[in-house]
Amino acid sequence: MRIKKEAAFTELTINMIRQCRNIAGCLFVLLLLITGCRKVEKPLTEEEYRRTREALVGANRLLVKKDNEKIQAFVHKNNWNMHQTPSGLWYMIIREGHGRPARAGDMITLAYRLELLDGTLCYSSDSLGLKHFRIGQGGVESGLEEGVLLLKEGDSARLILPPHLAHGLTGDGQRIPARSVIRYEINIIHLEE
Repeated sequence: MRIKKEAAFTELTINMIRQCRNIAGCLFVLLLLITGCRKVEKPLTEEEYRRTREALVGANRLLVKKDNEKIQAFVHKNNWNMHQTPSGLWYMIIREGHGRPARAGDMITLAYRLELLDGTLCYSSDSLGLKHFRIGQGGVESGLEEGVLLLKEGDSARLILPPHLAHGLTGDGQRIPARSVIRYEINIIHLEE
């Protein structure tokens, strides 16, 4: 009987995830999956682990798909000719520079403007100064690191980062809300080995 109830719960959960209409609903279902409706007194069986993992992977795929649809609609509305990488980063070069290509390990200096898709300004080099970081060593959004590796010194570009390449489920705790798609306008000022 217990197995039939768990199978029914898992099937119901999977159906709820498929029919989720908003992010809050998806996150609620994930919370139910993670915490469960009963006390866990023993470790999950392999089958329970597999079903839970499949449900979480399905929910994640749904969120990534919805983010991508939102970005596509935004790009289309603005009539921008952007390209998408396999990871989900969107980019376009606005102005070609004449310097060398960026490489992992380079110290980069860039002017930037970071906004939400609705145009809300979050951060910019005008108020905070130029951004400096070593490419490939973290400390910035993974989508920004991926994006600068597509560019060369002097390039100006537009990047759109879905949440999984930006600040994820939590936001940055200051100006970028949870699960936000963000947009960078950048100009690579200098690259140094």
